[in-house]
Amino acid sequence: MKNVPTLDIRRFDTDRDAFVAELGAAYREFGFCCISGHGVTHELIENAYGVFQRFFALPEDVKMKYHVPGTGGARGYTPFKVETAKDSQYPDLKEFWHIGREIDPGSKFADTMAPNLWPSEVPDFKQYGYALYEALDQLGARVLRALALHIDLPENYFEDKIDQGNSILRPIHYPPIEGDVPNVRAGAHEDINFITLLVGASAAGLEVFTREGEWLPITTTGDAIVVNIGDMLQRLTNHVYPSTTHRVVNPPGADASKPRYSVPFFLHPNPDVVLDPLPQCVSEDNPSRYDTSITSHEYLQQRLREIRLI
Repeated sequence: MKNVPTLDIRRFDTDRDAFVAELGAAYREFGFCCISGHGVTHELIENAYGVFQRFFALPEDVKMKYHVPGTGGARGYTPFKVETAKDSQYPDLKEFWHIGREIDPGSKFADTMAPNLWPSEVPDFKQYGYALYEALDQLGARVLRALALHIDLPENYFEDKIDQGNSILRPIHYPPIEGDVPNVRAGAHEDINFITLLVGASAAGLEVFTREGEWLPITTTGDAIVVNIGDMLQRLTNHVYPSTTHRVVNPPGADASKPRYSVPFFLHPNPDVVLDPLPQCVSEDNPSRYDTSITSHEYLQQRLREIRLI
C-alpha cells in the first residue's frame, strides 16, 4: 500500500532541489505530506496540549462563557456537535477552541479578525497556545516557500500574502464515544485554507481518500507534523496542488471510550488576497477551472456557511 511520505524540512537548506521535488511530488499525489525536522519543540507541544486539555475538562457552563454566537466560532469556544461537514447529515463529535492572529487594533483587517479570547481559568493557556500558533505560522511559511519553488514561483511569493493571514490554531477535543452513534468524530471534508499543519494526535483515526478511491490511514512517527493542502491553495494553483478529502473515524473497540485530542493550525492568506488561478498553473493540459474572482475572506464566509458555523 502507498504511504504519505515523511520528509525532513532541514533538507530545504542542505539539499534544496531534491527536497522541493519530493515535496511537490507528495502534494501532487496525496495533497498531504508529513514534515519532520521542523524545530517545533516537543516541550512546547506537550505544554500546549496540557493547557488545552485543562480547558476542555472545565464544566460546560464555564466553557460556554467563551462561546460567541453569530461569529462562526472565529474566536473562543465552539461546543460539541455544532460543526457539520459539508453535505453531512450528522454533526461532528467534537468541541474546539480558536486562537487567531494578534493584530494591531488599527489594522485594516481589524473588522474581519476579532481579538482573541483567553480563558482565565487556565493561566498558561495564552502563553503556550500563542507560542504554538507562532511556531506553526513560521513553519507553514517555510513549507510554502518550497511549494512556491516547485511551481516556478519566486521563493518568497507567498510571504506578503500570509503575513497578516486570518490563520487559526484549533485545539480539538473528541470526547469518549458512548453507545452506537451514526456520527463520526469528523466527517469527510476538505480544509478551507492554504495549508493545514496538524500537531500530533493522541489516538489514531485520521484517514485520507486516495486517488484510487481508498481510505488511507495516516500515522506519524517521531516529531512529524502532518501538512495538507486546503481549498484556497487548490484554487490558486488551479488544482496542481489538490485539496484531499479526509476524515477522523471513530476507533474500534475499547479505544472508542478514550478521548482524542488534536491541534490543527489552519494557515490562511491575508483577507484581501484574490484566489485567481496563477498563470504558472494554467496550461493547455490544465486550463483554468475558475472564471470568477473571489477574495480569501469572501471564500471563507461562503465555506463557513456550508459547514453550519455561521
